[in-house]
Amino acid sequence: MSNSTEVFTLKNKNNVEVSFMANGGRIVSIKVPDKKGEIADVVIGYDTPEEALKGDSYFGALCGRYANRIVGGKFTIDGVEYQLDTNNGNNHLHGGFEGFNVREWKVEPVVIDKYAQAYKLLLVSPDGDQKYPGELTVEVVYGLTDDNEFVIDYKAETTKPTVINLTSHPYFNLKGAGNGTVEDHELQINASKYTPIDEALGTVSGEIAEVKDTLFDFTSAKKIGDAVNGDWEQLEYGGGGLDHNFVIDDYDGTVKLAATLFEPASGRKLEVYTDQPGVQVYTGNHFDGSEKGKHGCPIEKWGGVALETQIFPDSPNHDHFPDAVLRPGETYKHLCVYKFD
Repeated sequence: MSNSTEVFTLKNKNNVEVSFMANGGRIVSIKVPDKKGEIADVVIGYDTPEEALKGDSYFGALCGRYANRIVGGKFTIDGVEYQLDTNNGNNHLHGGFEGFNVREWKVEPVVIDKYAQAYKLLLVSPDGDQKYPGELTVEVVYGLTDDNEFVIDYKAETTKPTVINLTSHPYFNLKGAGNGTVEDHELQINASKYTPIDEALGTVSGEIAEVKDTLFDFTSAKKIGDAVNGDWEQLEYGGGGLDHNFVIDDYDGTVKLAATLFEPASGRKLEVYTDQPGVQVYTGNHFDGSEKGKHGCPIEKWGGVALETQIFPDSPNHDHFPDAVLRPGETYKHLCVYKFD
């Protein structure tokens, strides 16, 4: 088993570097050049692995077994109801009190032709782990191409019918970590619909709504600040900003461009591609500046934005949402690509 503070780094010919830890598979740094060729770390977090272990355990981490929320922590498969731990009010969030974000992943280098460098991360979640049914074997490949694509390739298999929704949780600030908020970042999401938050539930109710004529219309690029500084109950329900699932247009299980993030001053652009039906956009609304991050700078509200490709929140409890059930003999697959330009 890898040392929990050991850091692994992927590099390509363009001076792009992605560093991560075995603990939680946490992405602790992504260094990319700006339009002048100057390098900056574009994910918020901490200066050292030791600080990362003591800090917010979701920063850059692999989340599961079920990323996002399940209402009441309950779901039913084949007539059997399961009760998970509720670690987010009355809801289950990101796998429970000890989700995959705090687990020690086995890490090994792999050679795959399309990547400049790659690592494989392995984890076995036993039957009953966090009260989920089935032993789940998870394999995640972190790969970096010479086209500046950081690829996260997930696979999983189970011994019993279970639910699954894996994601990665880096917060991006394309100006560089610690350099203010992402309010001036321009965001475009290829989603004409989203799943509204129900105030009483603290997450989605099953409704799918149009973004047209709302602050969440990112079908053309606009500044994140134009949304989060608005006056709308959905922002309040999201904790003072975006914490919402967007329904990717024309989903068919193939890899599509889900979102584009652009920061004008640096010229850095991030494109997010995925074969998943949704992308959760979270603007770090709970940060309040009380915690120090990279370079000793306070981690402030809206200091970064997470673009988490995944199945919808509470999918197991809504038949019209994407199917989140994995059965023995099947393989869960999920591809996420963060491409920097």
